[in-house]
Amino acid sequence: MTNNAELIFIPSPGIGHLTSSLEFAQLLINRDNHLSVTILCIKIPLTPFADSYIKSALASQPQIKLIDLPLGELPPQELIFKSPEHYICTFIESLKPHVKATLENILSSYPRSESQPVVRLVLDFFCLSMIDVGNELGIPSYMFMTSNVAFSAFILSLLNRGIEDVFNVSEPDLLIRGFPDSVPLSVFPDAAFNKDGGYAAYYKLAQRFLDTEGIIVNSFSDLEKYAIDALSDGQSQVPPIYTVGPLIDLKGQPNPNLDQAQHDKILKWLDEQPPSSVVFLCFGSMGRFAPSQTREIAVALQGSGVRFLWAMNSPPTADNVDRTLPDGFLEWMEGRGMICGWAPQVEVLAHKAIVGFVSHCGWNSILESLWFGVPILTWPIYAEQQLNAFWMERQYGLAVELRLDYRRSSDLVTAKEIEEGLKKLMDKDSKVHKSVLAMKEKARKAVLTSGSSFISVGKLIDNILGRN
Repeated sequence: MTNNAELIFIPSPGIGHLTSSLEFAQLLINRDNHLSVTILCIKIPLTPFADSYIKSALASQPQIKLIDLPLGELPPQELIFKSPEHYICTFIESLKPHVKATLENILSSYPRSESQPVVRLVLDFFCLSMIDVGNELGIPSYMFMTSNVAFSAFILSLLNRGIEDVFNVSEPDLLIRGFPDSVPLSVFPDAAFNKDGGYAAYYKLAQRFLDTEGIIVNSFSDLEKYAIDALSDGQSQVPPIYTVGPLIDLKGQPNPNLDQAQHDKILKWLDEQPPSSVVFLCFGSMGRFAPSQTREIAVALQGSGVRFLWAMNSPPTADNVDRTLPDGFLEWMEGRGMICGWAPQVEVLAHKAIVGFVSHCGWNSILESLWFGVPILTWPIYAEQQLNAFWMERQYGLAVELRLDYRRSSDLVTAKEIEEGLKKLMDKDSKVHKSVLAMKEKARKAVLTSGSSFISVGKLIDNILGRN
């Protein structure tokens, strides 16, 4: 007789982390009726929309239980400016007593019988300190990596250094197991150089990888075969890697900032454009630029003459439009361009009018672009995005390079650079366009029955249920 299993997810509250975590939870319960899922919801003022997003995303899945955790102790506000990674890890650490009490309540609710379910934790990368709580209660943990196998390889490579051995950008390029060629330090995440707790936070997380039952990754083997094979060579302590993606919210959950009228206006405008004629510019939930950089983008759009949909987190207002956009830009773009505060990204990338995507190279955005066969012009901003951009463009030829090593605090990307990048992105006969279309087919095959990710999910479920 097959056991039942309850999987207790503890996702990080960032929208980028929640999106794939919730998709994965739904995939599991739809795949095997021996599984049930409970999600422990972390509340933090930095992500006020997380709660409404979770409830919206799971509205049609009543079999997934949600438990709100009490608010933990917020670290000092100045810490987030010194190191966001250290801030979030410190905050997660403060939740341990609440998570322990919640797990004890869940365990005590089971009837005392031989049919008690198997219980497993599924922990976000930033929540790996909860392994300690699981160990106290005899609950094994899996890690769910919302980024890619290559980033996992980078994190694991830190274990070859010391916890205080912060990187120096002047160091030579580094050979990392999982990357076919040496990697320039200029594309490492900011945390790798951070002496205020950022590097140490990454190092401690790397140590916890080895304490898990398996590393579940939102990726697929055709995309990351080299990295998967390198980490699965049997010569290291790396737990089994399960690639289960692409996990994409094709329903496109509503954003609290976007009313239906604005949503419809965006899609109606796209409907009016010729096929494969519009470039989509979107830089993620935290992708904001100074007025000087916004102006350079606008000048480049004028110079290139491309049609565009530009999603800004803070669109120009009557008070600052003169500082942000060139004179006459709003009048010039009528009929050929649209600026909005937020756009339904999945629906936009799926639209026949879209030909290219100027992106911050967040992992969800990369997977969505591949799913719809839309090439990216790389403009990484924060977190591991520089590494993603390097990996996509240099290692696999699946993106057009604008910048790989952009740092918001010190760099200005000129209109001339952006215009040249846009022209390359618009070349529909380029090798990149053809490679992305080929990868689109592989991405879609991966999740079909008998596809690589479908098989990998099956192996994971068998491991959870003790079938192998």
